Amino acid sequence: MKKIVSLLVVGTMILPSACTQDKSSPAPVEGKPIALSARVASKTTDFAFDLTRKIDATEPAEDNIFVSPLSLHIALGMLMNGAEGETREGIIQALRSDGLSADELNKAYNTLLKELPEADNKVKLAIANSMWYRNGFAVKSSFKDVLSDVFAAQIYGESFDGSTVRKINQWASEKTQGKVDQVIDQIDGGLVMFLMNALYFKGDWAIPFDKNKTRDHDFKLASGGSRKVPMMFLEEKLQGYSDKDMDVVILPYSSGQFNLTLFVPKEGKDVHTLIQELDSKKWETIQNGNFNVKTYLGLPKFTLKYDINLNEVLSDMGMAKVFTDQAELGGIADASLLVSFVKQNTFLGIDEVGTEAAAVTTIGVELTSVNQPQRTVIADRPFFFTISENTSNTILFTGRIMNP
Repeated sequence: MKKIVSLLVVGTMILPSACTQDKSSPAPVEGKPIALSARVASKTTDFAFDLTRKIDATEPAEDNIFVSPLSLHIALGMLMNGAEGETREGIIQALRSDGLSADELNKAYNTLLKELPEADNKVKLAIANSMWYRNGFAVKSSFKDVLSDVFAAQIYGESFDGSTVRKINQWASEKTQGKVDQVIDQIDGGLVMFLMNALYFKGDWAIPFDKNKTRDHDFKLASGGSRKVPMMFLEEKLQGYSDKDMDVVILPYSSGQFNLTLFVPKEGKDVHTLIQELDSKKWETIQNGNFNVKTYLGLPKFTLKYDINLNEVLSDMGMAKVFTDQAELGGIADASLLVSFVKQNTFLGIDEVGTEAAAVTTIGVELTSVNQPQRTVIADRPFFFTISENTSNTILFTGRIMNP
């Protein structure tokens, strides 16, 4: 499986100078708040950062990564509803949702699916779910009902031949505006079901970058040396945060309900160490401790495509059993089933106008064999970022850019 294809170059650099911090709060956003409990939001944040830490630790250190914790969470939520016993407990553990019941999780999924797309009418956000099963495979009506009622999933019975491959890829392409156009290339004989989530985001910056200011700039590579990348520049009063290890800049989209939060390591600091130390408590510190300050920002312009198999990462997070012939998936069907694979295909494009991002998570189920004074922020070294929604504190995407 190919891991990363860099189509264009995007980079961000942060080099802050000493500054007086303005603690004034940002103007209120114009969108609709999301009614998600703080308890659930904290757990989804833990999942987002834990997932990113695991991937950062396992993927080649010089590679870009870009994933959607939200897309994966929703897809695993569908799977959870078909799991039983220790297998369900393992999925909930992997979701970092210990102490939450399936009903609480389903209520949260339903809230996010209904309210996130309507949170900011100046941002395009679409979420879609589907379940595909092999004709003749007897899926329990109770499982179909929860997918339909909670997840608004489209349900398809198919022949699982070449035509089904084309239909699944077409569904992924349609739901991501053509940004993710292939998620499978064949269907192996034992596969009887695919659970899929598609997430598409397109937001224009609240303060766009001036295209006339974009110019080639050196981006320092983790492996040593540098390469020229098209760097966008902006000088504005922006929300941010700084400590001894990193500078953070919050770039709002449209009305300000969605943001890109940019994490740039201080000179001499390592992006991998930064990622490994991020969790929900650090995220809360950044959100509550940020300041308004005039900022000179440089951000690379780039596009990338990425894909990853998540079996090993999710096993390490607590749900190893679901990938074995000991999986308890009796809520799906009266058959001996296991999860063959969990994979994600993503797209990211950042330019002077805004950001376009998409993700498709696919779960294959098979039969067993039995953001005043000015600081300067230039992203000219490996950096990390998130895309999130403010009121629910939901992290939609996380990314690590090592070589834009």
